[in-house]
Amino acid sequence: MATQPQREWHPAFEEYCEAIFELREDDVTVIQARIAERLDVSRPAVSEMIRRMERSDIVTIDAGTIRLTDDGLALAETVVRRHRLAERFLTDMLGLSWADAHVEAGRWEHVISPTVEAAMTRALGEPTTCPHGNPIPGTDYNAPDTVSLDTLAIGQQFVVSRIPEELEFTPGLLQFLESSSLLPGNRGTVTASAGAEGTTVEIDGRAVEIDGFASTRILVSAL
Repeated sequence: MATQPQREWHPAFEEYCEAIFELREDDVTVIQARIAERLDVSRPAVSEMIRRMERSDIVTIDAGTIRLTDDGLALAETVVRRHRLAERFLTDMLGLSWADAHVEAGRWEHVISPTVEAAMTRALGEPTTCPHGNPIPGTDYNAPDTVSLDTLAIGQQFVVSRIPEELEFTPGLLQFLESSSLLPGNRGTVTASAGAEGTTVEIDGRAVEIDGFASTRILVSAL
């Protein structure tokens, strides 16, 4: 039996489905304003696109909350999987920085074919997360027990687990985290804490001050 060709969607639909998926992954209620912020587009433009997506049966709207349909979720998972796989390939195989890989993967995610996706997965040894620790959809990822960095007490040791997608869109933050060795798998110790105001840690032999915005979102496993 011949294989059915994969349905192709407009890149804008892919971008919006990806944004909706990632906002929900970060436990954010998905409304048009949040999508506008994530994609840096106007609210009228978001409103028009969501209407088009609703007509195409890839989103539903309930009391202002936007949700992916089964078709929308399948599309989102495909795009997110290819983005995170591309980030892994660009950092692990080509040596790009986190920030550069994030930008490039935003282009690659729209053009990677199923054949290339499978080949990249094999070449990378079946990875389950992107370089920032976020799970690659469709893999056997097992989520560790995590808490946000700001909840740890002074003297508490931890292992960095995840840098949520929200932080990837904050200008300059990926560069800071990578250069500060706040990388998934690295161990650190909390040396000063002001809760939601910020956290200071010792990691890779040096002190790093992390502002409240990042420290309330970085996920770690306490030791």
